[in-house]
Amino acid sequence: MKQKNETVNTDAEDLIIAEPVTGDLLEAETANEIEIGTKQPPAEVLTFAGGNTAVYRYIVLPLIFLTVALLGGLRIAEADGAFIFLRPALLHLIFAVVLLVLFVRAGLIRIDGWFAEEFPLAKNAANASVMVALFAATTQLFNSLTPEQGLPFWVVAFCFFWTLWNNLFAEFDTKRLLRSLGGLFGIAFVAKYMLLANLTAPTGESWLRRIIENPAQEAFTWLLDLPRFAASTGYIQFFAVLLFLLGLYLLPATTRSDR
Repeated sequence: MKQKNETVNTDAEDLIIAEPVTGDLLEAETANEIEIGTKQPPAEVLTFAGGNTAVYRYIVLPLIFLTVALLGGLRIAEADGAFIFLRPALLHLIFAVVLLVLFVRAGLIRIDGWFAEEFPLAKNAANASVMVALFAATTQLFNSLTPEQGLPFWVVAFCFFWTLWNNLFAEFDTKRLLRSLGGLFGIAFVAKYMLLANLTAPTGESWLRRIIENPAQEAFTWLLDLPRFAASTGYIQFFAVLLFLLGLYLLPATTRSDR
């Protein structure tokens, strides 16, 4: 009993010795100001931001790539200005597959960021539609930059093949890949729409007159089997190349939500 009383007295002394807590009470508004930095934004803000991201990712990007796919096969006839749509060659499909592999190797596209088991089925399907649009645009871009037939087709196609094949075994990051593609597409565009186009003899005159007035151009057109297209074709394809590079720049590496 005596021991218990001593314990109780000791506890009481501790309670008495302990210093009281001092300070001013904060008003409710001040406390809210302190906690505001840790609060999450309202649900409406999150929903609005997520909606903008979805529109940009699943509407704007596919539209850009599908526009490139449409323009890449478009040619304007020199004689009557008619629209001519050329289908891509099998070689263009192979080049597009190799380029998509390069996108993955360089980190421009992360497969696990676009397709995953934890994603809803609708999201995986939407992501697949973006990838299909990118593949179509890439295929038609090679169709745009490669001469249509003859010896120039095989020369430019070999240059594309050699460049893509070497890049498969090179160390790449995203910026370096985009710079490399910009240079490669720029050289191909200049070769087709500035060099070869100026070697093509114009139409609208008799064959004999074309030989007399432009013998060199007529000879190159016959030897290289160059098609005759209007000058506006080059402007359209220049816009298609820029639009494709813009789409690559806007393409996110992953569709996972930022944390």
